[in-house]
Amino acid sequence: MIISQTPLRVSLAGGGTDLPAYCDKSEGRVLSVAIDKYVHVIVSERFDEQIHVNYAKRKEAVASIEEVQHPLAREAMRLAGMRGGFEVTTLADIPSEGSGLGSSSSLTVGYLNAFHMFMGRQVDAETLARQACEIELGVLKKPIGRQDQYIAAYGGARFLRFRRGGRVDVENVAVDARALRELENGLLLYFTGKTRSADGLLAEQGRRMSANRKSMDAIRALADQARAALERGEADGIGHVLDRNWSLKRGLSDGVSDPDIDAFYARAKRHGALGGKVTGAGGGGFFVLYAPALKRATLRAALKAHRELPIALEPDGSKIIFNQKRRVWK
Repeated sequence: MIISQTPLRVSLAGGGTDLPAYCDKSEGRVLSVAIDKYVHVIVSERFDEQIHVNYAKRKEAVASIEEVQHPLAREAMRLAGMRGGFEVTTLADIPSEGSGLGSSSSLTVGYLNAFHMFMGRQVDAETLARQACEIELGVLKKPIGRQDQYIAAYGGARFLRFRRGGRVDVENVAVDARALRELENGLLLYFTGKTRSADGLLAEQGRRMSANRKSMDAIRALADQARAALERGEADGIGHVLDRNWSLKRGLSDGVSDPDIDAFYARAKRHGALGGKVTGAGGGGFFVLYAPALKRATLRAALKAHRELPIALEPDGSKIIFNQKRRVWK
């Protein structure tokens, strides 16, 4: 039996500049952090040649990989060279659709990590991220970017540069322990009460990239500002970056926000939040806020009607947490 554990993420600044429509012409930049909410993939050997795939919506029992209906599982099996005679189960801390926390890409990375290990191969973070991008953008033609696959594979606090041609440079953020703790304590995550598929919004943003180029350039610059603030030890600076990022992001598409989300954010700012934004493409999922130490209790009290998801930062990316090889008796 093999079990992989892959973190979800919160993107702090620069989201959208990882879309091919942007970074194929200009370098994209994103500051993102992995969080302690996970997707687990469990792979175990079967006594027969059947393939069983268990996930939230259904259970599949098929005779070949080509028959698997779950597209991410199927393509990860193919790429890793899996053969019949196994069962795979996924468990997620957060629903895999519409959360805005990168769960679909974390699932792809987690599948790949578990399948490669099941086949006797240990692969590095770069390989996992690159192969996840090949599956989601190349094979399945999803209208998404590359930030989620890379932060899921690498973990930690990362500054990601998206070059022309699909290359991604992963850079550590030189933030000291005190500022990292302040960032961790200051980030508050709330569920908006609704979920929405990101694909439609991202596809629309891709189509409108030329018209939105000026706003996207400004969003990219915010990733640099956020990194600089953290490396100066000024975690509160993230709050101001989030506020500006949200203002720009709301103008990219009509579906990014709605009156309920706007009202939630206005209330949060009145009660101490320095800034915040929807964590994914928009329209629902989770909303991340940043509040300084003296305002957090007041803010939580004001938002008690909304469901908070407590989080901590996760230093590690996707990893194998259980590896029990078959014992051979002699």
